[in-house]
Amino acid sequence: MNNQSQRAAIIELHSSGNRICEIVRQLGIAKGTVCRTISRFRELGNLEDRPRSGRPTTADTPRNRNIIRNRIRRNSKRSKRKMARDLQIDEKSVRNIVKKKLKLHSYKMQKAHLLTEKMKQDRLKKAEDLKRRFGRGAHRTILFSDEKLFTIEEVFNKQNVRVLAHDISAANIAGRLATRSAHPASVMVWAGITADGKTPLVFVDQGVKINKENYREEILEKVVEPWTQGHFGNRRWTFQQDSAPAHAAKSTQDWCRGHFPDFISKMKWPPYSPDLNPLDYSVWSVLEAKVSAKRHKSPDHLKQSLQAAWEEIDEDYLRATVDDFPKRLKACVKANGGYFENC
Repeated sequence: MNNQSQRAAIIELHSSGNRICEIVRQLGIAKGTVCRTISRFRELGNLEDRPRSGRPTTADTPRNRNIIRNRIRRNSKRSKRKMARDLQIDEKSVRNIVKKKLKLHSYKMQKAHLLTEKMKQDRLKKAEDLKRRFGRGAHRTILFSDEKLFTIEEVFNKQNVRVLAHDISAANIAGRLATRSAHPASVMVWAGITADGKTPLVFVDQGVKINKENYREEILEKVVEPWTQGHFGNRRWTFQQDSAPAHAAKSTQDWCRGHFPDFISKMKWPPYSPDLNPLDYSVWSVLEAKVSAKRHKSPDHLKQSLQAAWEEIDEDYLRATVDDFPKRLKACVKANGGYFENC
């Protein structure tokens, strides 16, 4: 029942001598609505709305809607501010037309790996294989691993981080300027996580390149093998790594095959897929947010901050993050190996 027919029914029953409580019971309408409708009818003498207050709409016209719609069709990145200036209307009016009338939403630009059709097909096939291989909760026995480079410099979001001050000079003093150097000191970090635990962090100092020899000796032999023996015990588990040169080397693949109960070989892990590794799609950003909110004095100070932030990561977070893995595999398959939104 629309507003006009609802009002007509109320007034008809009221004119027939029915009391308000009887009208409420017969029509199943709230008492307040019945009272307001009768009061409006007594005041106006008809079933129309009361005259609305405020200035009538002048910018939201069919002509402006068509102009804005056509401009967005030609260029979806078009600035709403510029359209408002060109049409000589308020920017808020343009935003209302875009959102409420055209039903369009604004999405931020993001960087992403280039995915050719061949890459998408490769990702699709391998994501389908992994989805079948690690069904029924088997993904919780995967030890995911990855490396990331952290620098001593401050990291911030240009769009979201603001400094409140009386003027620009005061803002600069309060920390508005995040200084940069050409070659900041940095630390390469290796880490591994599973649904119920995390390995120790492994720090690789600046200037040291991770090759197949030191990756196998310093990480796989000294860290991964003893940690997994203590953590998994007799449980079967799977080692995951991406296709970086040190990981994909034949000697590395052979070592993993001979020392781990199961591992995802370079031929089975989807290429160009940081969106499928929990460290890439979640853990590294959490660590970066905690340790890179301000500039560090030295690489050693950065290591201390990373270690402290790593210790704060609890099992509930690990379980939730790893449980996103099958959801992302499913999303990747649904997108035919292409880009997909965060799960």
